[in-house]
Amino acid sequence: MNKDKLKRVLRYILKGIPQVIIKADIHYTSPSSKLSGKKIIVTGGGKGLGYAMAKRFAEEGAKVLITGRNESILEESAAKITCAYLRLDMQDTESFSSFMKEADKLLGGNINCLVNNAGISLHEDGFLAVSSKQFDDQFSTNLKGPFFLTQVFMEYCAKEKSQGVKHILFTSSETSMTVDERPYGLTKTALNSLIQGLAHRYVNEGYRINAVAPGVTISDMVGKKDRENLALDCNMTGRYYLPEEVAEVASFLLSDASNCLNGQILVCNEGKTINARWK
Repeated sequence: MNKDKLKRVLRYILKGIPQVIIKADIHYTSPSSKLSGKKIIVTGGGKGLGYAMAKRFAEEGAKVLITGRNESILEESAAKITCAYLRLDMQDTESFSSFMKEADKLLGGNINCLVNNAGISLHEDGFLAVSSKQFDDQFSTNLKGPFFLTQVFMEYCAKEKSQGVKHILFTSSETSMTVDERPYGLTKTALNSLIQGLAHRYVNEGYRINAVAPGVTISDMVGKKDRENLALDCNMTGRYYLPEEVAEVASFLLSDASNCLNGQILVCNEGKTINARWK
């Protein structure tokens, strides 16, 4: 071992490995009313990415309704955003029709955007650690719920004879771009198939159906709230992503400027899941 390496090793032993502090220079577009005239339901909108998206949509002129299971969180978040809210459990598919009727009243009719954002990950320690209940809970919330809520939304649009483009946006995940043996990744892979299947089938009925697929983003779900240090080795550029930067992409996908995009899953992870041969 040369003298410099020996000095570094001794310094680490005496002082510990130095903490790496990573910050990010994030840029956002100025609000331009690009979502004016949009009436948007955001599931899981009380916190995390759903909250960031709902807030951004409202800033862009949309009328927004957020949903979730915790009414006190919804009430607090809705007051901050200045939007409507309704309690909704994504596993209770039988409640979706009555939910849509209430949402229609709160948004004043002609709801034209649905954001299927609500989801859970139980972070099991591998395939052998997954229980039947954990499997069912994630598939019910992440796949079955969005499937049937989208069905109810499209039935609503048909009944209302909705004019113009109707946007449906899903929150997928970077895990959908790779193989997985745990339920969360499997639900997101299946979700991508649903997104593209619906997009292809219903484009001529005025639907644009797309998804954002974030990398590891600061949220309660990943157990990270601190924004002072964004360091995360497993992400492409060594940092966590912020929900606001994913919300910026989501805002564009709900705008009429994106009408040529359909069935697209925009992976927001700076290329981490690209299958490059030199990895």
